[in-house]
This record gives sequence, structure tokens and C-alpha cells, in this order.
Amino acid sequence: MAIKQLTVFVENKQGALVSVTEALAKKNINLRAMSIAETQEFGILRLIVNDEAAAEKILAEEGYIIKITDVVGVKIGDEPGSLSAALKVLDAHNINVEYLYAFMARTEKHAYVVIRVEDNAAAEAVLSEDGFKLIKEADIDKL
Repeated sequence: MAIKQLTVFVENKQGALVSVTEALAKKNINLRAMSIAETQEFGILRLIVNDEAAAEKILAEEGYIIKITDVVGVKIGDEPGSLSAALKVLDAHNINVEYLYAFMARTEKHAYVVIRVEDNAAAEAVLSEDGFKLIKEADIDKL
């Protein structure tokens, strides 16, 4: 049930992010979630998009180095403590969170987060058991 994340390595220079987002936009790829972490020379851009296979092909043709990673998407309440509640469930089951970031979409009552863990199946199982709704690939385009 994990969702696919594209990790794109981009130069840490002016215009680099524009080039990536513009290449995707020209081919009607919609960004649903994104995060960027920078180092001195490169940035690590993490993306959830509406069509991962097409985005991977487009960016590869543009010369980017891309890695596909399975991540967990979870719906949480849009109120104080909701994220902490989800993280507590993972912690209680000894599941370490490597990183997380939020989707760009939200509703009046919910927010959506992307969580990277070592064992997606275990994380999904304990979150589901605790009542959290997981996000599937089919849900991405609806957000």
C-alpha cells in the first residue's frame, strides 16, 4: 500500500528547482507533496506526484539522477497533537521515522503527511490498527 516518492538530485544553484518543476508542468505532472534538503553543492528534492512513472521518465530524459522510494502516506487530523499521535503509534512499535514532510493539499479537518520508515508494511499495519487512514497511490490525484 506504500506510495511512490521520487528523490531527485539537483544542483544547489539558482534556477535548478525551476527547471525541475517546469519540466514536470510542461507534461501535466501535478505535484502533491514536496520537500527539499540542501547540501553545499546539491539539493535532495523529494516529490509525490500524480504520475510517478511519467515524472521519472521526464526527469531522466532531462539528465537528473532519480531514485524511487516507497513511503507511507497518512491522513491526520488538522489540529494540535494529531501528528504526535501518529508518531507515538510508530514509536510504541519501535518503528523509527527517518524523515517526514507534508502534502500540499489539506482540507478543513485533515492534513496529510509522508513518512519514511525502514519497514513500510509494519508502519502501515500499526497506523491502520490505531485508526489512521493511509493514503494509497489511487488517492494521490484526489488530493
